[in-house]
Amino acid sequence: MTFGPSLLQTAGRVFTAPIFISGGYSAVKDPAGKAAMAESTLDTIREYVPGLPEDNELLVRINGGVQILAGTTLLLGIKPRLSALALAGSLIPTTLAGHSFWEMEGGEAKAHQTQFSKNLAAFGGLLLLLDAGENQKAIDKAAAKAAAKAAKKAEKRALKQA
Repeated sequence: MTFGPSLLQTAGRVFTAPIFISGGYSAVKDPAGKAAMAESTLDTIREYVPGLPEDNELLVRINGGVQILAGTTLLLGIKPRLSALALAGSLIPTTLAGHSFWEMEGGEAKAHQTQFSKNLAAFGGLLLLLDAGENQKAIDKAAAKAAAKAAKKAEKRALKQA
């Protein structure tokens, strides 16, 4: 397991990954309920993506497999940014198909609105993981540039004194 660049980023990955691994496992093991819930959303998506398979259970299983694989690699710190990107991509159809609260009423709508909001929060966390390390790269680049400039100045001073 990778513990850099910070303990907080590692903790964030470790605490984020299990929900995707267990949700993915559930989708792969028993896709029927999720496939039925996703039917209208998948039909709409097929209007824009004509090559999408007609087998909804297969699509749910594929999405679940992506979540298991990317969740596991995120947990282990293997290509965490790519893992976060794959999970964010898998979360979009999961959220739209599974928690379309705007099509529901009453308590069911409220419960699904909460789940929709939780998925948005997870999506936001994954976006933060996508950016992890970029700030450190910028800092390292600026530090290297400053060090090169300082070395050049020191060299000029040394030549003047010689």
